[in-house]
Amino acid sequence: MKVIPVLDILNGTVVHAIGGKRSEYKSVESLICKSAEPLEVARAFKNLGFTELYVADLDAIIDCSIDFQSLKRLSDETGLLLMVDAGVTDLERAERLLESGVSKLVIGTETLQNKRFVVQAIERFGGKRVVVSLDLKGEKVIAKSGFDGCQEPLCLISEFKALGVLEIIVLDLLRVGTGKGFNIDLLKRAASLDLDIIVGGGVRGIQDLAELKKLGISGALVGTALHSGKISVEDLKRESML
Repeated sequence: MKVIPVLDILNGTVVHAIGGKRSEYKSVESLICKSAEPLEVARAFKNLGFTELYVADLDAIIDCSIDFQSLKRLSDETGLLLMVDAGVTDLERAERLLESGVSKLVIGTETLQNKRFVVQAIERFGGKRVVVSLDLKGEKVIAKSGFDGCQEPLCLISEFKALGVLEIIVLDLLRVGTGKGFNIDLLKRAASLDLDIIVGGGVRGIQDLAELKKLGISGALVGTALHSGKISVEDLKRESML
């Protein structure tokens, strides 16, 4: 199982995302980096031995303003593989994002208008470069009004699988940054659907990661527990997760 550090970027700064309440997000305070500047935090993760990074461009998700130049700089100057959610819902912007050095396009249900875009993205860029983020509040799917997909998490995962999706992030915004653990029952059922499942939100420590690994989960997005020191590089190496 891979552990992927998280960069939540708002107003050009890495923030501590808590419970999906974006108006309350504050600059991250971290044991691994004194700065909250995205490039510096990314470099800190690279120096710890990570090779991949999940980036949530919250400015883009909120108002569609993607900073392509900053993403390219992140990619060029760190060499990290970037998995980026920038609220993209059309092929032109998706192509620009991938041309900026982004390795994987993340399509979040929070901003998704219809499932057809997922199909188009896979046809254009290939299944290995397209990741769907199942954005949740508890077990409620977050989606645009009129979204044409199922409103129940496992049902929607099955629909995405049928469309050719290979990798899905199960992201519970209510648990992000809270250290409250995860919905074990939902993840058990998701892991049985024969997809690569990445968990986001609620990871408290190395024991949580070990439990996810036993379930057959392929990855975990981790931010707060790395910045606070609750999960160390030594822990991850001991569990063969880094």
